[in-house]
Amino acid sequence: MGEQVSDGGRKTAKAVKTAAAGKGASASAKKAAPAKKATAKKAAAKKASAAKKASAAKKAPAAKKAPAAKKAAPAKSSAPLKKAPAPKKQVVAPKKATASVPAAPAKTVAAHPRGESRTALVRRARRINRELAEVYPYAHPELDFENPFQLVVATVLSAQTTDLRVNQTTPALFAKYPTPEDLAAADPEEVEEILRPTGFFRAKTKSVIGLSKALAEQFGGEVPGRLEDLVKLPGVGRKTAFVVLGNAFGRPGITVDTHFQRLVRRWKWTDETDPDKIEAAVGALFPKSDWTDLSHHVIWHGRRICHARKPACGACPIAPLCPAYGEGETDPEKAKKLLKYEKAGQPGQRLKPPQAYLDAGGRPAPPLGAG
Repeated sequence: MGEQVSDGGRKTAKAVKTAAAGKGASASAKKAAPAKKATAKKAAAKKASAAKKASAAKKAPAAKKAPAAKKAAPAKSSAPLKKAPAPKKQVVAPKKATASVPAAPAKTVAAHPRGESRTALVRRARRINRELAEVYPYAHPELDFENPFQLVVATVLSAQTTDLRVNQTTPALFAKYPTPEDLAAADPEEVEEILRPTGFFRAKTKSVIGLSKALAEQFGGEVPGRLEDLVKLPGVGRKTAFVVLGNAFGRPGITVDTHFQRLVRRWKWTDETDPDKIEAAVGALFPKSDWTDLSHHVIWHGRRICHARKPACGACPIAPLCPAYGEGETDPEKAKKLLKYEKAGQPGQRLKPPQAYLDAGGRPAPPLGAG
């Protein structure tokens, strides 16, 4: 009985131990489960950190490329700037700025003549006229004449030739035909022979004989003092009429000859090419009382300094006011060699010039055939 009990007790003890071991195993299993979980978490954390590092490694080059992309962007934006015509835009802007300043300095105005205001243009034009009046205080019509008839005939003859050639020719003409009636009755062949040196002598002979007949028949042998009457005479246009009105009758007029046209366009007073439109445009810049003297100043300057082919820019007294400065010779010494008439110490165009011209150092022209 006792041994059976003890065996039973041993069995019971073993069962207890086994149960305890089971409990311990379950406990250790339970303890192992959190450990596994922790290990899994650590592994997951390591994987996560590895994934982060990998993603960071992937993102790192992208981040490095981003600045390059940013740097490339300015390069693309800078390319149009090089191609864009920046200088053209800068040229337009100063014009508006100049136009808004009527009292701009002469050099600034001359640099941008097309952008100057109407007020600035008037001031510049009148200043040029004042400067020329100081340079040519003795300016006068450069045709020799003693009365309106001689002046109108001489002016008709001056087309396509110089005043000097006309002045060398008319003494013989007026000596033989002193009045309109005398010239109206003249033999055309004899007149042609006298006028031959002036060029186009046949057409000019027809004109002077025709206007002489008109004066004798329609105006009693007197030259009319009105523009509308003068332009009706053969060979007489507005230019010739204004020469006669301004210098024989003292009535203001603008003489738009080839010199006048050239200079007012160079000075940007007008862009017109038609003589009548030039006359109107320039006349609007000056008071009427200045018109006749203005014509003399401009024409004298064109004949002596501002020539058609080789302007003497280096010797020009109004160079700072001229938009065309530099078209001719700018070296002062070389420019002096281009001067003509009294500016070069040479004779003028009149055989009998006014005393004021002689007092200023001018020399009379030689008669025809004197060399």
